[in-house]
Amino acid sequence: MGSVDAAERLMAERVGQTCVCRGMSRAVLVKAVRALVIPAPGAALRRALNHVPRGVRIPVLRGGRIPLLRALLIPVLRGVAGAVLVASAGVAACQPDVVELRGSGSGAGSVARFAVEVADDASERAQGLMNRDKMASAAGMLFVYETPQRARFWMRNTLIPLDMIFADAAGVVTRVHENAVPLDETAIDGGDGVRFVLEINGGLARPLAIRPGSVLRHPAVPQDKAAWTCAD
Repeated sequence: MGSVDAAERLMAERVGQTCVCRGMSRAVLVKAVRALVIPAPGAALRRALNHVPRGVRIPVLRGGRIPLLRALLIPVLRGVAGAVLVASAGVAACQPDVVELRGSGSGAGSVARFAVEVADDASERAQGLMNRDKMASAAGMLFVYETPQRARFWMRNTLIPLDMIFADAAGVVTRVHENAVPLDETAIDGGDGVRFVLEINGGLARPLAIRPGSVLRHPAVPQDKAAWTCAD
């Protein structure tokens, strides 16, 4: 995942001790929070701290230089296949190979990031994720339609279970189909008004609080209609 991998390396190098997480919601499943030391304005730091889940104790940084450092916190979801919750806008938004999803309900405020392939023409959409025996844990495929329409999927020649996330022209999630069964040719109906469909590894959507009402961000979403714009 490019920039996220770099962040992971920096965290491994600079964090003194991993925090202890207590009382975490199962909808979040944060196993560890480590501090990424980067320059950041005070306002950005405050925003990051506001998003730290309740019950998390912030780790102590080596060297006792906390007054000199700005710590942007990135909760790492070890228990849900390595998808990353971004606590603040420390990683560039709206990259063409990255989809961000903002959780809703009990997971409101969390952001899951996936490295994606984009299927934006008929042949690519027809092929989808067929004949692949695995997919990286924080990866997926984003299907982009030219206009909102009724979307139906199946799992013909698809070898891995998938969660399918259907979204409208504004990027708002309208339906989630969890754990589609490999090779099952039963039609999966995403409903009307679908402009985007994100396929991720099966079983990730629920613990990441991705449900109807969540919001998807990607440069393919028309910015004049987007519920979550690239500028936000």
